[in-house]
Amino acid sequence: MSWKKKRPKSRSKLSFNFCMEIKDKELHRIAITAIIYNKDRKFLITRRNLSKKAFPGKWTVPGGGLETDDYVDTPPTHKGDQWYNAVETALRREVKEEVNLEIGKPQYLLDLTFIRPDGIPVLVLSYYCEFLSGEVKLDEDSTDYKWVTAKEAENYDLIDGILEEIKMVEEMLKK
Repeated sequence: MSWKKKRPKSRSKLSFNFCMEIKDKELHRIAITAIIYNKDRKFLITRRNLSKKAFPGKWTVPGGGLETDDYVDTPPTHKGDQWYNAVETALRREVKEEVNLEIGKPQYLLDLTFIRPDGIPVLVLSYYCEFLSGEVKLDEDSTDYKWVTAKEAENYDLIDGILEEIKMVEEMLKK
């Protein structure tokens, strides 16, 4: 008798707007996003480059992927070659690379998953944090940026869900 709980067999082909084969259902790209707010309670949004695989040209918030280099090039923080805070390290690196800003302590907001058009499953961990210092300088991933209120963000072609996340953070900051 197996200790694993039986799961219904999942479909290997998805039938949303596209059809694809998921090659390894346990492997995901891990992306981390930062809803950055300033002292005026405006939020930083950036416009994705048209060459991006997912959501080209859409407005979003800074972020990117977790890479093994975010931890393997540093001494383990725990016995058994384990690293704590790799996600925070990656988020800080991505924010610095993409928009050249220093941020406060990231606070977890939510997570979501989706399948990229090239068939790669993605897990997104969304955080919010305060802007600390720096001047926005975009890398090649983005073509424009704006500091906007949640209400102003409604006028931008944001990736689905980003507006709701910004509004969630706005409500949390009011408390």
